[in-house]
Amino acid sequence: MSGDVAVLGAGMHPWGKWGRSFVEYGRVAARNALADAGVDWPDVQSVVGADTVRGGYPGYVAGATFAQALGWQGARVTSVYAACASGAQAVNTARAQILAGMADVVLVVGADAAPKGFFAPAGGERPDDPDWLRFRVLGATNPAYFALYARRRMAVHGDTPEDFALVKVKNAAAGALNPNARYRAPVSAEQVAASAVVADPLRLLDICATSDGAAALVLSSMEFARRHGAADPVRIRAVSTVTPTYPKAVLDLPDIATDSAVAAKPAAASFRASIARAAYEEAGIGPSDLSLAEVYDLSTALELEWYEDIGLCPAGEGAALVREGATALGGRVPVNPSGGLASFGEAVPAQAIAQVCELTWQLRGTAGERQVPGARAGITANQGLFGHGSAVVAVR
Repeated sequence: MSGDVAVLGAGMHPWGKWGRSFVEYGRVAARNALADAGVDWPDVQSVVGADTVRGGYPGYVAGATFAQALGWQGARVTSVYAACASGAQAVNTARAQILAGMADVVLVVGADAAPKGFFAPAGGERPDDPDWLRFRVLGATNPAYFALYARRRMAVHGDTPEDFALVKVKNAAAGALNPNARYRAPVSAEQVAASAVVADPLRLLDICATSDGAAALVLSSMEFARRHGAADPVRIRAVSTVTPTYPKAVLDLPDIATDSAVAAKPAAASFRASIARAAYEEAGIGPSDLSLAEVYDLSTALELEWYEDIGLCPAGEGAALVREGATALGGRVPVNPSGGLASFGEAVPAQAIAQVCELTWQLRGTAGERQVPGARAGITANQGLFGHGSAVVAVR
């Protein structure tokens, strides 16, 4: 049996602050994906929803919420939550159902109506929750730990705030070409340097916003795709949802402790590097085969780290790639040709799905002014709280 599943359709609701329900955003994205696939809603056999936890009770049953919003038609439903990796978990669940013969056509949906400002944990006393602990014990909002990562890069690798600013400049240039992006204006390095300091050394334009938005995919078996007239669809070839290995020897917020390495030697690669490695191994490709990548740029400094984690360069050389333009549109391996979270902001359950939407359009050759010429293979990468890995490899 082939491990590939076809991406028949991709759709989004534009990112922004729209002041409406996440269900409305998800319904729009789903209908756009169905239209793109040429599939009627009654023909969908399964719906997998990435949970929208902050949206109240309906968010906890997102699969059924979206199925109801589109109109009950008997499809099986599944709801998944893995923080920022929720979308990848949803894609993985849909893929597993297709490969197991449980469904030929599956709709994957993620949507959010994010709060204004920084994300914070839900109320209540939860001392076994690492996310709650880092707020309660450290008072560390997201920008605070983004800044710690940036400081570590500066100390270990010699990165500079000017290097970080180049990431924002690159992503803003790509986002200006994306009609679904929230921020669609080019940004200069001088504008980044002039923006307010949020968590030193990171400034306002180094950090992604929170946003409303939605993304959806219609996935199918290869057999259904051929019957449907899609002879050469974009294919999902691998999904990685791995966890860290013991011991974790480097502090990785929001987990605010490391394991002792006295009794066991630490793994050769970091958790984030292991996410991409597992995807490459399953797909049978490597970093040299990539045409593009979509990575999780919560901050400009974190994007540089992802270059290294997905194998575009050795550790410590991410800044050199952005300086030479290798990861910009027109470069050797464009990273975040969508504009990334820098241009979209975080709509947590949707963002890993949105990354696959971008791979789909790029691999089809329909990405417009931001098109990567001749794109044949791409990887997505992000990281959910509590050790949720997230990477998807798509090929054409």
